[in-house]
Amino acid sequence: MTTGKINVSVENIFPLIKKFLYSDHEIFLRELVSNATDATLKLKHLTGIGEASVEYGNPVIEVKIDKDGKKIHITDQGLGMTGEEVEKYINQVAFSGAEEFLEKYKDSAKDSGIIGHFGLGFYSAFMVAEKVEIITKSYKDEPAVHWTCDGSPEFTLEPSDKTERGTEIILHIAEDSTEFLEEGRIRELLKKYNKFMPVPIKFGTRKETLPTPDDATEHFHPDEIEVDNIINNPNPAWTKQPADLNEEDYKAFYHELYPMQFEEPLFNIHLNVDYPFNLTGILYFPKLSSDLQVQKDKIQLYQNQVFVTDNVEGIVPEFLTMLRGVIDSPDIPLNVSRSYLQADGAVKKISNYITRKVADKLKSLFNENRDDFEQKWNDIKIVLEYGMLSEPKFYEKAGAFVLYPTVDEKFYTLEELKEKLAATQTDKDGKLVVLYASNGDAQHGYIEAAQAKGYEVLLLDSPIVSHLIQKLEADNENLTFARVDADHIDKLIKKDEEQISKLSDEEKETLKTTIEEFVPKSGYSVQLEAMDSNAAPFMITQPEFMRRMKEMSQSGGGGMFGMGNFPDMYNLVVNTNHELSSSILSSSDKSHQEALVKQALDLAKLSQNLLKGEELTAFVKRSFELIK
Repeated sequence: MTTGKINVSVENIFPLIKKFLYSDHEIFLRELVSNATDATLKLKHLTGIGEASVEYGNPVIEVKIDKDGKKIHITDQGLGMTGEEVEKYINQVAFSGAEEFLEKYKDSAKDSGIIGHFGLGFYSAFMVAEKVEIITKSYKDEPAVHWTCDGSPEFTLEPSDKTERGTEIILHIAEDSTEFLEEGRIRELLKKYNKFMPVPIKFGTRKETLPTPDDATEHFHPDEIEVDNIINNPNPAWTKQPADLNEEDYKAFYHELYPMQFEEPLFNIHLNVDYPFNLTGILYFPKLSSDLQVQKDKIQLYQNQVFVTDNVEGIVPEFLTMLRGVIDSPDIPLNVSRSYLQADGAVKKISNYITRKVADKLKSLFNENRDDFEQKWNDIKIVLEYGMLSEPKFYEKAGAFVLYPTVDEKFYTLEELKEKLAATQTDKDGKLVVLYASNGDAQHGYIEAAQAKGYEVLLLDSPIVSHLIQKLEADNENLTFARVDADHIDKLIKKDEEQISKLSDEEKETLKTTIEEFVPKSGYSVQLEAMDSNAAPFMITQPEFMRRMKEMSQSGGGGMFGMGNFPDMYNLVVNTNHELSSSILSSSDKSHQEALVKQALDLAKLSQNLLKGEELTAFVKRSFELIK
């Protein structure tokens, strides 16, 4: 048996780094500014515990472009490096100084905000630069050094005349990366990745007008001065304690995150936990449409104030990805390029915590100001209903605050609704029947008929309502939902309250046979019902179960339940107590019977928005003939 060590050819490392280390070359700026931030925060920690005898001061990270010289300079005032440290940290690929520092000072540095983990961030410079220089001076009383490398395994290390503490990285930009010499491009990247870094970042200067003195005359012209342009906010709202922020602070931060969003958020949820993992953040509920897709990718994920991604699926429960805001956690496992989440148990724990925190906040908002919560319901319901379907832990808590509005804008929790309907809306089997409309305008006639009988009608108009009521029925044994235009609502009437038909059984059989002659053979089932004589003569309903299954298959349930395309099936409910039934029955003229049936059927179709194309054209012509 032979044993040995695999040799990695250093000559092959740099081409691999340039091509494969990061999915997007723009990441180089994020990594180098993150390194500068680490160097600064390390110095802050060492001065804080008395291990560095230098003055920390007010350090700034500066990014400069030299377009003519095709260079980018990134300078910090952090702890710098000695020649020996350059040899150790720069010349050994994948040796992480941050990792070593955190291990050495693990008890005192765990909350220092230090970012680095992999020791590869510096080498991202070679994705855009043909040569890289490091000029650095340690906070220790040792000489400065100058390191240079052209992307090959060869480097030079020599003394430098740098006198100030800190590090300057100089990138000689390659011909295929000159886009990064544009001021607008660099500003865009700093705003994207480093907008909330914990150390001020200077990029250029800006003009600022001096304040006007109290004794100034009307002809006084205030002077303008050049000041450093600090491009980031080192102390964003999520890093502060909730007790230190008011409603205006939260709104101001929302507009800082989304400067083009002019509507105010409905409310926010401040996340702040340090055990068993560290996580902070602020989530905002904006006004939401009923579209489940277009709202996503608005939550920004940070790691120690460094932007990682706005694709937070996995760490944020899927139903909350329609919200906006920020989540920051050093405990989120990322791959080597800090670009993608790596799934593990910690991610699931974080997701569960966020679910619980959001549910608790919603419950408190409901309890503290129910009227306000009801006013906001239509703007947030799609998130909560989706959460009930997709997250069991959220569903368990949702009963305390999820609302069921009526067409008259009254709001009930499910328990309140059961209590309200118990006396009036039970079917012949003793089940509580919840009538609902999915479109208040399209189903207005059916709503009106139900209300005339004293029934309460809910307005459930989200695109996932079929899935939701299916789940509610499964979890509530004596509860059933029926859309107001489904199998006729007179099934709710108890036996002793039923209408008596004016027609004999023989007349009813003749009427049904006559109507079936002129009704499409497929898709319609003729049913006779004894109703109030003032009710509509013909009504079209759908079997509740079949209609619901069709809706579920169209909204994503098809794959879940193994369903294909459901055919349309309708009931034509004929009111045997209406004068029209008697007219059809008593007419001896077949063409007259046909005209009556077709006109009544088309009117019933029209009320359900089912009359289209040639049928609609024929109906309009026939109606004009009747008027004439």
